[in-house]
Amino acid sequence: MAGMTEKKTAPQLPAENPLPEIFAGQVLGFMIPSQHARGRAVRLDAVLDEVLSAHDYPPPITHLLAEALVLIALVGSLLKDEGAQVTMQAQTQAGPVSLLVCDYKDGALRGYVDFDADRLVELGANPSLFALFGAGYLALTFDLPGEQGRYQGIVPLEGDSLAEACQSYFVQSEQVPTLIRVAIASGSDGCRAAGLLVQHLPDGEEGRERLHVRLDHPEWEHVAVMAGSIRHEELLDTGLSMDAIVWRLFHEEDEVRVTRGPHLVRGCRCTSDHYEKVLARFSEKDREEMRNEDGIILVDCAFCSRSFPIAA
Repeated sequence: MAGMTEKKTAPQLPAENPLPEIFAGQVLGFMIPSQHARGRAVRLDAVLDEVLSAHDYPPPITHLLAEALVLIALVGSLLKDEGAQVTMQAQTQAGPVSLLVCDYKDGALRGYVDFDADRLVELGANPSLFALFGAGYLALTFDLPGEQGRYQGIVPLEGDSLAEACQSYFVQSEQVPTLIRVAIASGSDGCRAAGLLVQHLPDGEEGRERLHVRLDHPEWEHVAVMAGSIRHEELLDTGLSMDAIVWRLFHEEDEVRVTRGPHLVRGCRCTSDHYEKVLARFSEKDREEMRNEDGIILVDCAFCSRSFPIAA
């Protein structure tokens, strides 16, 4: 953790960055106490390639899943309790993309997309979010450990991007003023993705009751303007670390508290033992119908595209 206690009037490119360096694939958490704001920043590296390599997705779907993985990393890293999980699901029956699912648990990411390849081709190279989904919805489900249970929020899948829809979720379902920016670039050298999430927590730090929520609160307006000035090129610039980005945006604040978040990994939790336990819940008659001529039940994992043969 580092504090910046001297108010500076640094140029756009500060000579010094007093924050501890956060590398690609690790979440950077930060707080701005004077503005009652918190944030998360992340740039995905090898973990993104690992998740995407399990599927031979066309470019529009690769871009879509990359954006979803950045979002789930940002949102998931807000969870404090070990074993907590957040799942993002975008679904419709109208568009070429019927289902997108990704989740985060203790720094582990996974995700996949179901889509109609023939209908997708008809959309061209850069289809809009509405063209991909039509009139769909976005659901965020939080599974918390112990007696905290599960809760879910659902909002219309509206806006120009998943990031905008996710931003609307926090404003509408949790009444938390939120700004999210995601940048993605795909090319012959693969796919790169990064993101920034900033939230206003009125009347105090994390953990205190929010007594009021105002999108026009002076503190939030100030933070949103600063955070909103980030450019896509900056988020994706591998020569500019995530802590340097936060320093650029908020170096004039009295104090910025930063924390090193979790290192992100591909986290498909599929195993033969897991599927055996799942299949044990079915009746023998149901399992018999699932078996092939060799007496084997083949279970395909949509997340990692592996097939698991489960013997009788």
